[in-house]
This record gives sequence, C-alpha cells and structure tokens, in this order.
Amino acid sequence: MTEITIPTDLLPHDGRFGSGPSLVRQQQLDDLVARGRDILGTSHRQPPVKQLVGAVQEGLATLFRIPDGYEVLLANGGSTAFWDSAAFGLVEARAQTAKFGEFGGKFAKAAAAPWLQAPDVRDAAPGSVAFLEAAEGIDLYATPHNETSTGAMVPVHRVDAPGALTMIDATSAAGGIEVDISQCDVYYFAPQKNFGADGGLWLALVSPAAIERIERIGASDRYVPDFLDLTNVVANSRKQQTLNTPALATLSLLESQIRWMNELGGLAAVDARTRESSGILYDWIERTPWASAYVANPEHRSQVVVTIDLDEAIDGTAVTAALRANGVVDIDPYRKLGRNQLRVGTFASVEPEDVRRLAASIDYVVERL
Repeated sequence: MTEITIPTDLLPHDGRFGSGPSLVRQQQLDDLVARGRDILGTSHRQPPVKQLVGAVQEGLATLFRIPDGYEVLLANGGSTAFWDSAAFGLVEARAQTAKFGEFGGKFAKAAAAPWLQAPDVRDAAPGSVAFLEAAEGIDLYATPHNETSTGAMVPVHRVDAPGALTMIDATSAAGGIEVDISQCDVYYFAPQKNFGADGGLWLALVSPAAIERIERIGASDRYVPDFLDLTNVVANSRKQQTLNTPALATLSLLESQIRWMNELGGLAAVDARTRESSGILYDWIERTPWASAYVANPEHRSQVVVTIDLDEAIDGTAVTAALRANGVVDIDPYRKLGRNQLRVGTFASVEPEDVRRLAASIDYVVERL
C-alpha cells in the first residue's frame, strides 16, 4: 500500500478512539503523579487508599444521583468476574437475559450455571436490540445498557415483576449516557471506557433489594468462592476497601475522571458531550455514500460506540492501517463480527472537535485508497 500522510490540519489532536481501553486525559496522569507517593506501594487497608476509595464512591453517588439506600460496591476482576459473582450471588433460581451482542451473551452463559435453571434468553441479531419482558419464574432480569461489540443501545427501564431484580451491564454506558438509577437494582461497570482508567476492577450501584438478595443467598447453603462472594464485596465496600489488593493507579485514574465529570456539570453534561461526538459521525455517515450505520434503527444507535459499515469496494483494513500509521488508532471492528467496518469510541474524554477531524481524516484516506 502506498504510504498516505494525512495533513496535520485534518488530524485529531488526540488519535485515541478505542472502545476500551479508552483515551486517558493528561490531567488524570498528572493527578496520578501528584498523589503517587502517598498511595503507590502502600497498604490498601490504610487511610490514604481508603480515602481514595471513599472519594470514588462519593463521586459516583453524586454523578449518578443515586437514590436513598443505594450503595456503591467495588471489587477486583472487572465485569467478567462480576458475571460469575451475579450467577452465584444475585440469581436465586432463574434469570432472563437480553442478548444482542457479545457481552450480553457472556452473562447469558454465566446465568446457565449448573445450580440455576436455564436462563430465558431474549435473543436478537447483532446490529439490532432485544428487550426484557416480565415472565413467570424469573427472579432477575439482565440486559446491557450499551452493547460495546455492536454499538447498539437500549433505554434503562425496570421490569414490572414484583420481587424480581433488574440488572444492567453498563460497562461502556456508565459515565457517558444519562440514566435513572431508580429504574434498576444493579448498575454495574468496569472503568476502562468513559472513566478512562484501566480494567481489572468492577463497580456497581445497588439497591436495598439487591443487598437483601445478596445477604439472603449468602446465608443459604449455596457454595460461593470467596473471590466471587458478593457478601464479601458488600462488607469490604462499606469499609472503603476491596477483599484483595486493588490496582491503585486504576483507582486514581478513576477518581480523577469522576471529579472532572462532576465539575463539568454531572451526568447530563457528559451525556450532551457524547451525544455531540456521536452525532457528528452519524451526520457524516448520512452524507457519505460508501458508509452506513451498522445499527439500522436510529433510536437504538449508541452515543458512545459508533459502528460504521463500509461499502465492499472500500478495504476497511487498509483504512485503519493508514490511519494508525498517522497516529489515529483503535477504530477496528469488533473481531468476532467479521465485518468490513469501523468502530469508534466517542466516550466522555474524546473531544468533539477530534471526532470532526477523524471524519475528515477517514475521507482523506479513502479518497487516496
């Protein structure tokens, strides 16, 4: 392929558009350096780290305007560990799951654990969405808020099923999309998307009903490994700590980002920012003959992960390679979809002006290919 040099006046100032891990702002790094001597290489059971955890919990409570009685839990392992923790400690007998991409499917697999009844899986093809629906015998309803693999998004609404819990996988939505937390019992996420931190940690905003469920299952004779035991998570989170040693740099990056979001104007302001960024790309798609939105229904298109199908005459791999050579990175499609596609993270840290420059850079590359 002939080398393509994109003019500097077209290039984004920051070329990181990954769907996770995502762009980390310079201020987060500066804050980490400033506080590093106080926390790095120290015990996570001592006041400096516990104060940092407390600041994360308080900042999230403010950002999401959590209702009275809700708690902010955190533990190691990322969302992958949380799926198993939920199967052990939140599903009593049977879950219903919405599956419309890779990550909704992963919790459906976890909910098929041998001590549970087979889950009721509401399945939809990637690029569309599936919805939860009240059904007999279901005690937990689970759906992604935003499907990272496909760029599809659904609203958060509590399922009208007395006694059942509604659980939302918010890993790529949290901190970038407005949500009413009272509409669910568990809103869980990892911090490597809108929060611009590293993975390996999960956080959850949980209702009193979810806490009661955790404690009830924990008091039963169900076997639960210590690392996945949500009663341990509740007890340690209330002490502003985790069961085992957390990555302190991740906590620092996370706290800095939460503080920035609250200073920006809270979740409403961040929501407006990601809507602007994703809207720039959706408008660009509408006027670009060789590009189309993978998610056909505009109401279901994500505002934080934009997936773009390319005409078969355009070699998407060549496009992403040329962009990467110019410092614009991580807009490759989700590997398991196997599509001629671009996938762009428009998370909170991404500047809308850089999204405009990204579109111009893609145009420049395609014209020369």
